[in-house]
Amino acid sequence: MITKELYTELKKITPEEERILSGRAEIEKDIYMLQDSGIGDRYVVDAKKLLDEGKLIQVRPHTRFVHFPKHTHNYVEMIYMCCGSTHHIIDGEDIWLHEEEMLFLNQKSQQEIYPAAEEDIAVNFIILPEFFDYVLKMMGEEKNLLRDFVIGCLKGENEDAAYMHFKVAGILPIQNLLENLIWSIWNRQPNRRSINQATMGLLFLHLMNHMEQMETNTENHSKRLIIDVYSYIEENYRDGELTKLAGLLNYDMYWLSREIRKRTGRSYTELVQEKRLSQAAYLLRNTAMSVMDIGMAVGYDNTSYFHRIFQKQYRMTPRKYRISKKDK
Repeated sequence: MITKELYTELKKITPEEERILSGRAEIEKDIYMLQDSGIGDRYVVDAKKLLDEGKLIQVRPHTRFVHFPKHTHNYVEMIYMCCGSTHHIIDGEDIWLHEEEMLFLNQKSQQEIYPAAEEDIAVNFIILPEFFDYVLKMMGEEKNLLRDFVIGCLKGENEDAAYMHFKVAGILPIQNLLENLIWSIWNRQPNRRSINQATMGLLFLHLMNHMEQMETNTENHSKRLIIDVYSYIEENYRDGELTKLAGLLNYDMYWLSREIRKRTGRSYTELVQEKRLSQAAYLLRNTAMSVMDIGMAVGYDNTSYFHRIFQKQYRMTPRKYRISKKDK
């Protein structure tokens, strides 16, 4: 929950909102839009209008009392609902964002917003895609299929996932991190770039633990299924089996196997092996565990087999891989 002091700041009527309340019937496009946008009924909200030069992230209160026409963004938008609710149309879908929920929109999504009331307080994050490159580095080097999927959605690389709606009200660590992030940016905290990157990284780590609370325009079978598969592999790559996953998801195992290959281009076994080997490489770089212990830790009881597939993946034995990384 946002502190009383920050809530008071965010609730203040802005000069733009005063003009709206005085009778202006539409948003002031010069504040938001590219000069050459507005072809047909679509506009482009421009990061350069909203971000200070050289900055990768900024926050601003959502403008209330007015309808926002259909528009896209040339940045990633994250919306946090401090209190109340807002009504959005995203790529033709009705989305209600309620208190303490988050909404991520990538650059390819088309958004329309209905007027918010005075008590509907939302914070808009304006984020350049390259900001997430820092977040990825902060979150670690080991392969994480779920994390890569989410970042891909944000950066527009997963083309049919225009938004991600996280219904995370009441999840205290996420709420605290969001408040910290808003406070740091709003108050121009010293060292805020490093602080903001670290906070966003922690926020994403927590969101990864609550993917069941996430909805997207790909709630239709395909993307929801892949999210569930990736989540299962992240938690069970050591000993998770396709038969067990199929049972958990209530799917026929053979159908699920075909669907995974169709949607990812890889088999379930290949996805698990990719995760196991990337985790083994991470442990070789960052721990003093023996090669045999690492193989067992990531799910390979047969040390010879572990050596063989690791060498095939990295073109060197685990021992030589470790030595090569220490030399750098």
